[in-house]
Amino acid sequence: MRELTTSELEFVSGGNSGCTRASSGNSYGGISQPSTLGQDLINIYEGLIQATSYMIERVATSWSW
Repeated sequence: MRELTTSELEFVSGGNSGCTRASSGNSYGGISQPSTLGQDLINIYEGLIQATSYMIERVATSWSW
Protein backbone atom coordinates (compact mmCIF):
# COMPACT_ATOMS: atom_id res chain seq x y z
CA MET A 1 0.00 0.00 0.00
CA ARG A 2 1.40 3.40 -0.95
CA GLU A 3 1.08 6.72 0.85
CA LEU A 4 -1.36 9.26 -0.56
CA THR A 5 -0.13 12.50 -2.07
CA THR A 6 -1.26 15.88 -0.73
CA SER A 7 -3.72 16.38 -3.59
CA GLU A 8 -5.16 12.88 -3.04
CA LEU A 9 -5.59 13.61 0.67
CA GLU A 10 -7.43 16.84 -0.12
CA PHE A 11 -9.70 14.97 -2.52
CA VAL A 12 -10.70 12.15 -0.15
CA SER A 13 -11.04 14.41 2.89
CA GLY A 14 -13.19 17.02 1.15
CA GLY A 15 -10.70 19.76 1.90
CA ASN A 16 -9.57 22.62 -0.25
CA SER A 17 -5.94 23.22 0.78
CA GLY A 18 -7.11 24.77 4.03
CA CYS A 19 -7.86 22.96 7.22
CA THR A 20 -10.50 25.14 8.80
CA ARG A 21 -14.01 24.28 9.91
CA ALA A 22 -15.55 27.06 7.82
CA SER A 23 -13.80 26.10 4.61
CA SER A 24 -14.02 22.33 4.96
CA GLY A 25 -17.79 22.12 5.35
CA ASN A 26 -17.40 19.43 7.97
CA SER A 27 -19.85 19.15 10.82
CA TYR A 28 -20.47 16.98 13.85
CA GLY A 29 -23.93 15.49 13.49
CA GLY A 30 -25.10 18.55 11.56
CA ILE A 31 -23.48 20.99 14.00
CA SER A 32 -20.83 23.08 12.28
CA GLN A 33 -19.90 25.08 15.39
CA PRO A 34 -19.38 22.59 18.23
CA SER A 35 -18.31 25.40 20.57
CA THR A 36 -21.98 26.45 20.82
CA LEU A 37 -23.29 22.92 21.38
CA GLY A 38 -23.69 23.40 25.15
CA GLN A 39 -25.77 26.53 24.75
CA ASP A 40 -27.83 24.89 22.00
CA LEU A 41 -28.66 21.98 24.31
CA ILE A 42 -29.64 24.39 27.10
CA ASN A 43 -31.92 26.29 24.71
CA ILE A 44 -33.57 23.05 23.56
CA TYR A 45 -34.09 21.96 27.18
CA GLU A 46 -35.58 25.33 28.16
CA GLY A 47 -37.89 25.18 25.14
CA LEU A 48 -39.10 21.72 26.13
CA ILE A 49 -39.77 22.93 29.69
CA GLN A 50 -41.80 25.89 28.39
CA ALA A 51 -43.82 23.68 26.03
CA THR A 52 -44.54 21.12 28.76
CA SER A 53 -45.55 23.82 31.22
CA TYR A 54 -47.87 25.37 28.63
CA MET A 55 -49.54 22.02 27.91
CA ILE A 56 -50.02 21.26 31.61
CA GLU A 57 -51.57 24.68 32.18
CA ARG A 58 -53.93 24.27 29.19
CA VAL A 59 -55.10 20.86 30.36
CA ALA A 60 -55.51 22.01 33.97
CA THR A 61 -57.60 25.05 33.02
CA SER A 62 -59.72 23.24 30.42
CA TRP A 63 -61.19 20.74 32.87
CA SER A 64 -64.07 21.87 34.96
CA TRP A 65 -64.35 19.97 38.22
